[in-house]
Amino acid sequence: QLQLVESGGGLVQPGGSLRLSCAASGFNLQAYAIGWFRQAPGKEREGVSWISSRGESTDYAYSVRGRFTISRDNAGNTVYLQMNSLKPEDTAVYYCAAVASNSDYIFWGPGEYPYWGQGTQVTVSS
Repeated sequence: QLQLVESGGGLVQPGGSLRLSCAASGFNLQAYAIGWFRQAPGKEREGVSWISSRGESTDYAYSVRGRFTISRDNAGNTVYLQMNSLKPEDTAVYYCAAVASNSDYIFWGPGEYPYWGQGTQVTVSS
């Protein structure tokens, strides 16, 4: 059974860092493009960062560009989101999602992803 599990969330002070992990089981993650999305209370789910299945293409939402870095370890079947210089407005539940792909194409929209993890809470507060 195809499953994604996020981890690494928690409470951090403004300016701090967290590294989120998205571990896959039941399938080979290197055949899938990955997106990180987040949803804050009362807000719509928004895209944060994306990486192609080959890892050669990445993209970031304007609000996190220069602070977040997405990477993938296909041998370890895991995708990471390194989050630095965190701000209170980064507080949200963060989800990773997967879509089958065999190219450097990036899938930006949440509706393009059929597989989702359960989410991990990130809270940035002093």
